[in-house]
Amino acid sequence: MKVIKHSGHVVPFDIEKLKRSLQKSGAAPDLIKECLELIQKQMYEGMTTKEIYKLAFAILKKASNGDAARYNLRYALQMLGPAGFFFEKFISRLYAAEGFKTRTNLTLQGKCVSHEVDIALKKENSIWMVECKFHSSREGASDVKVPMYILSRFNDLKVKQHTIFSGSESIVSCKIVTNNRFTKDAENFASCSGIELLSWDYPKDNSIKNKIDHGSLYPLTCLTTLTVAEKEKLLILDQILVKDLINDSKSLHKIGLSDNRIRNVLKEASQICKLI
Repeated sequence: MKVIKHSGHVVPFDIEKLKRSLQKSGAAPDLIKECLELIQKQMYEGMTTKEIYKLAFAILKKASNGDAARYNLRYALQMLGPAGFFFEKFISRLYAAEGFKTRTNLTLQGKCVSHEVDIALKKENSIWMVECKFHSSREGASDVKVPMYILSRFNDLKVKQHTIFSGSESIVSCKIVTNNRFTKDAENFASCSGIELLSWDYPKDNSIKNKIDHGSLYPLTCLTTLTVAEKEKLLILDQILVKDLINDSKSLHKIGLSDNRIRNVLKEASQICKLI
């Protein structure tokens, strides 16, 4: 059976790959088995991977909003666009959960010109600059030109002292983050140049996906009990994570949700973070 990927490429259907993606959602083995059986019954030659994803999502959602939301995670990151401003805030929260002090949306003067810096991190008196490359399309990739360009900006900034967190500080290292992936040339150039990369699945054991799952740091855009408009309102109120709603549900009242809707949202939020 052949399927059509997001890129338009035609490839053989890989049921094991689908099974692994369902397992990553945290769904129970019986639900995964049921999902695979139902999808195989509805498969046809030339079906798109997008259609398969929608079918799997619908089956999971019928059984468990929490499992469906975790399965929806990569698309949820895309919903932090289109400009990527909320993606930058989300990445800042991932690093804050690891003990970094963070600041976002900075303008710093380099030796030659000024630069807009998406995120600055500080830990143990070391400061990193972080540049975020947001892609609104699933197929978008950051190629080698990205780390080459960011390296030149880092070199212009690192020779100057800055006031970011306190006093006179130097930027000692650079990270680049994308919600999709980097090309192999980009990975090789970054490794050679001492630049750290972070993407959906890179590095293998400490990727965005790993960081999210490890700390239950799910973006609220993965919630299935909220509309797109409601999610946008919450993001504007600086509610970025599902955990934010669990810790303080007042923002749900602020955007006009009824008590019954709020109970449903909080129930799903607890399921996503596996608190119930």
